[in-house]
Amino acid sequence: MKHLLNLLAAVALLVWGTHLVRTGVLRVFGANLRKILVQSMRNRFTAALSGIGVTALVQSSTATSLMTSSFVGQGLVTLPAALAVMRGADVGTALISVLFSADLSWLSPMFIFVGVVLFISRSASVAGRVGRVLIGLGLMLLALQLVVEATEPLFSAPAVRVLLASLNSDVLLEITIGAVLAIVAYSSLAVVLLVAAMASSNVVPLDVALGLVLGANLGSGLLAVLTTAKSAVPVRQVTVGNLLFKALGVAIVAPFVGLWLRHVQPHVPNATHGVVLFHLAFNVVISVGFIGLTQWVATLVTKMLPVPPLPASSMRPHHLDPSALSTPSLAISNAAREALHQADVVETMLIGTLDVIRHNDLRLAQELRQLDDTVDELYSAIKYYMTRISREALGEEESRRWTDIISFTINMEQIGDIIERVIIDIEDKKIKPQRNFSEAGMAEIVELHGRLVANLRLSMSVFLNGNVRDAQRLLQEKARFRDLERAYATTHLDRLSDRTTLSMETSSLHIDLISDLKRINSHICSIAYPILESAGALAPSRLRESRLGKIEG
Repeated sequence: MKHLLNLLAAVALLVWGTHLVRTGVLRVFGANLRKILVQSMRNRFTAALSGIGVTALVQSSTATSLMTSSFVGQGLVTLPAALAVMRGADVGTALISVLFSADLSWLSPMFIFVGVVLFISRSASVAGRVGRVLIGLGLMLLALQLVVEATEPLFSAPAVRVLLASLNSDVLLEITIGAVLAIVAYSSLAVVLLVAAMASSNVVPLDVALGLVLGANLGSGLLAVLTTAKSAVPVRQVTVGNLLFKALGVAIVAPFVGLWLRHVQPHVPNATHGVVLFHLAFNVVISVGFIGLTQWVATLVTKMLPVPPLPASSMRPHHLDPSALSTPSLAISNAAREALHQADVVETMLIGTLDVIRHNDLRLAQELRQLDDTVDELYSAIKYYMTRISREALGEEESRRWTDIISFTINMEQIGDIIERVIIDIEDKKIKPQRNFSEAGMAEIVELHGRLVANLRLSMSVFLNGNVRDAQRLLQEKARFRDLERAYATTHLDRLSDRTTLSMETSSLHIDLISDLKRINSHICSIAYPILESAGALAPSRLRESRLGKIEG
């Protein structure tokens, strides 16, 4: 029992070390990795090379698969290009397994010591995150040593040897067990390294080990499919297409394992190298041989999983992909896109409000009020999605972006509430009593409304791009809007003094309306504050005008 616990602990340490490396690299290079992947998809060969490089860094083809599939879901890349990336990703994880199969035990204490020092002393900085990666690498190397030490006494037991002997000549069972292990461990790399260690200790025969390696490759594809099971169809197309490649590769290679044992293994130094080199050869041959089939597989997967047409009025969350949560930088990007979707709904409400005022359209008023429920639902969905993103996994810039997204969605939700109240007032105080604004009063409302729509669109640009000059313009518009509101309130009082009948009938509504429009504008313009504050361009009580003039957008 003790030896079994030692083995399970060693395997758990190996999986945990892989997790630390993957998450640490994503924290340091997450945004850059995303840019590399997107920019490299001009053709299938550069896409495959980028897949090798990114996977070598994050040490997980599953993580690369999730990032790539999310790009397809966002419409940033095509499905064939994403499948080409995955061909390279499989080679990348195989190269890492070859590297770790070498005797690097002497690096383990150094990596752990340096990593802990960096992580404890500078945990919030890039150096601290690099320290986290070093800790993960050190734990992986240490875990491999512990696996070898734990397997020798455990698998020398007669009962265990009889159980392992039952795997002989049953390739299908070996593949199934390898796939299950990869899914449970959430890492095919960890399983391949474990199998290599077991083969080097003569715990499992080499032919069984190779069958387990094929299963681990298939399991990594199944894992990605399971992880994206609830995602949008374009996202699932990538993982299903990748699984088809893996399944086809395993089906082709499995019957020829004996050829490897007879013609290649005698030239390999030991069983460990035999396992990892077989893993590398499998992925290189399959990736090179299948890269020309990416378009064909993409067509097949598109027929298997057609994208359902969305109705034009669909306002549900489009971009909150749960599978991206394991890559915080990607999840932040998804949340930002959904926040802009929420702002689009608010813009629809705002534009429609003027039509309600002009044409006394009760049907449109009811439709716009229902849109506020959509705004609230989007806000709740974005907020819940954001709370599922690990704050510890975010860098300084991403943490600021996290706060900006929350602030933006809160402002949009509050704007939606104000618009709903405005529409209710218009129904009760203008449409139902059949009253109208004076010509001058209506012109004032149209002017304020036009500025409001323009400012909302400018605020969306500021939120998306973080342009300091646009943020400055937004706050300047806040001052202009406030001056206009005061001026129009004064001219309305002048019309009351002149006993203008229409102005007297709608006085309360007019004053409340321009006041509400100013409140909406304040929420819109508040989006500029975080941008200016992070740029150091915001004084406690006013803009640093001289400094802003020097800042480039």
